[in-house]
Amino acid sequence: MDGVGLDISSLLANPVAVQAVGLIALLLGSWIGLLITRRVLVVAIRAFAARTAFQWDDRLVDARLFARLAHLAPALILYHGSAWIPELDEAVSTLIRRFSAAAVVLVIALSISALLNAADGIYSGLSAYRSRPIKSYLQLIKIAVGVVAAVLIVATLFDRSPLIFLSGLGAMTAVLLLVFKNTILSLVASVQLTGNDMIRVGDWIEMPQYLADGDVVDIALHTVKVQNWDKTITSIPTHKLIDDSFKNWRGMSASGGRRIKRSIFIDMNTIRFLEPDEIERFKEYALLKDYIDEKPEKSKPTTRTPMRNSSMQTSVASPTWGRSAPIFEAICAGTPRFTKT
Repeated sequence: MDGVGLDISSLLANPVAVQAVGLIALLLGSWIGLLITRRVLVVAIRAFAARTAFQWDDRLVDARLFARLAHLAPALILYHGSAWIPELDEAVSTLIRRFSAAAVVLVIALSISALLNAADGIYSGLSAYRSRPIKSYLQLIKIAVGVVAAVLIVATLFDRSPLIFLSGLGAMTAVLLLVFKNTILSLVASVQLTGNDMIRVGDWIEMPQYLADGDVVDIALHTVKVQNWDKTITSIPTHKLIDDSFKNWRGMSASGGRRIKRSIFIDMNTIRFLEPDEIERFKEYALLKDYIDEKPEKSKPTTRTPMRNSSMQTSVASPTWGRSAPIFEAICAGTPRFTKT
């Protein structure tokens, strides 16, 4: 026992050994803190959210918000615990505190990103706002949060004021505009698409130049995803929907039917006025009887105007030919091929 006590006393008398033991204890404490937060607190929050009738807490759990916040525990333990290690070198303590502070900033940035993902899921679940996605705006906020977090992390590691790095960004404006060119174009396009209600999730669009012909499944900041009829996915740059033309079939889908344009060819040599006995004979057809009976007397032709050219001679009535359209509508409506079953 005396030998063991002597070894411990000699160990405690060695500053390097004391620092090593303190660092191991600090790392072990941070690991235990992470284990408690992830295996106890996060699991308890997940179980509580599953029992509630609200949907927003489930979205927060699915976005892994609490799992990311759990990493704050080891970072804070390392940050504050470094001051409790006896005889710890000041440079080592400063290095631990800087990396711990940078880790805290990183965790907060990732947590904000998860919170924005949850907000997008909650917003998309509302039927009143499903047609107006905000995913592109949330992605822009994520980019801004990422830039701010990167500046803070670098400033923390080098122990400099963030304003120094921000002032340097002014000189890099041209480079930043070049790097974020597509982001700026996509942002402007997203505002125009959403503000003018040009496209929604679920719309059937057709864009042959990108081989896109199907339903819109996602509208993001940089791309719009279209699921084609063969279940393939086409990604179109958002700003290309403003630069190029595309066809949106939303009006046809909202009407509940689809209009099909067909031409009816008529031989002009067969056009002439009907005789009274022919009118009476055509009244025997059910499709024409109502039209002939309801036709106003003033629209019946009273004069004949000869029309001559080098190839044919015929007579036309002074009323416009558009009055014959109801006849074709009645014929098409009575044909089984055109009727809706």
